[in-house]
Amino acid sequence: MPTDPYPSRSEGGRTLLLHPLISASDDADSREEFRRLAEAAGVSVIAEVQAPRDRPDPKFLVGSGKVEEVVGLVEDNDIGLVLVNGRLSPIQERNLARALRCNVLDRTTLILDIFAQRARSHEGKLQVELAQLKHLSTRLVRGWTHLERQRGGIGLRGPGETQLETDRRLLADRIRQLTARLGRVEQRRAQGRRARRRSDIPLVALVGYTNAGKSTLFNRLTESAVMTRDQLFATLDPTVRRIEALPGSPVLLSDTVGFIRDLPHELIAAFRATLEETLGASLVVHVIDASDPDRGRHQAVVQEVLEEIGAGELPMLKVYNKVDRTAQSAGVERNVAGQVEAVWLSAMTGEGLDALGSAIVERLGEGRIRREIHLPPQGQRLRSRLFDLGGVCSEQVEDDGSMRLQVDLARRDARILSRLDGVDGKLAEDLLLD
Repeated sequence: MPTDPYPSRSEGGRTLLLHPLISASDDADSREEFRRLAEAAGVSVIAEVQAPRDRPDPKFLVGSGKVEEVVGLVEDNDIGLVLVNGRLSPIQERNLARALRCNVLDRTTLILDIFAQRARSHEGKLQVELAQLKHLSTRLVRGWTHLERQRGGIGLRGPGETQLETDRRLLADRIRQLTARLGRVEQRRAQGRRARRRSDIPLVALVGYTNAGKSTLFNRLTESAVMTRDQLFATLDPTVRRIEALPGSPVLLSDTVGFIRDLPHELIAAFRATLEETLGASLVVHVIDASDPDRGRHQAVVQEVLEEIGAGELPMLKVYNKVDRTAQSAGVERNVAGQVEAVWLSAMTGEGLDALGSAIVERLGEGRIRREIHLPPQGQRLRSRLFDLGGVCSEQVEDDGSMRLQVDLARRDARILSRLDGVDGKLAEDLLLD
């Protein structure tokens, strides 16, 4: 496999950030986010350079004059790594590394490196390695000296095989192995999803921009101890826990990886199996940082990724977190139809958590069914099940043997009753779920 062409430079040490300013999206928020990504990777940022241009330079992405400026900074400050806030083509990456005489990584490679640091589960490590290898397979054009050598020896004479071709073949073999292993993992995930559907336990998926506070909220709701930290991608591996404190039967809560603008396609592809856990959710809870002035754009990024994996049409509840950092108070927002659309809260202080629990129950359709029903004489079995569930408040028996019942039960229980065989299931569906 390719080795570091600049082994004397330390990637974990002194770093320069290069910000090409080419499109309207290259704003101060983008630069701040890139700076936080670099910090999350564990490097020490020594200098930052902005490089405005009307259009990308095919050779360096930035202009040759800016490259000369960066060369001076690299030499004067003993910079070992230059991080480019953008996506470099393989040729641009090679040319910049040659000109600067240090390692050069673009935004995609940086994010892949952070994911590699944070993956803890077996599946997460496989997914990250697959994403890295797919990315590396497009970059075997660095022109390093070992790629020019020919292999020789007994059984390998003749036209020979370049090291570049060997690397590509080895990469392709490893990618196939990882894809097959992840396929088996996905089969196990699918079995788990089917088991959850059979148990009729609803799944609520937490999604949101990275560092919006999903893991803190997850810990609060499930009384768990998922690692939280004020940095991008503090947690990577998805976690599923039960919420026992909500009214009615338990609910499963899933904490997914945080999203980010321009999330590398390699990562979306590799983590598709994990992200597609969201597809089995009864409700998507979109966690938003209420204190973030750029929250509108971040919401759009999350929605874009959900659309890409086919989860854009799932029922969604917005949760505006970190109200303790704003002038907004905790509370609930409803639409004109009276449905809960958003909850404002602070996962850190706990303010508004009760309102979120009630909103989840309501949006899951697990609100209480309170009504009078008229059971015919042949509904004795259904009547017995209603009493077993504690859902009968009062009963009046008519002269013809029919029964008038005042019922109060969870909608989930009513849905289970509707699956009874024969007349009982039909009665439960008609009388309780119409």
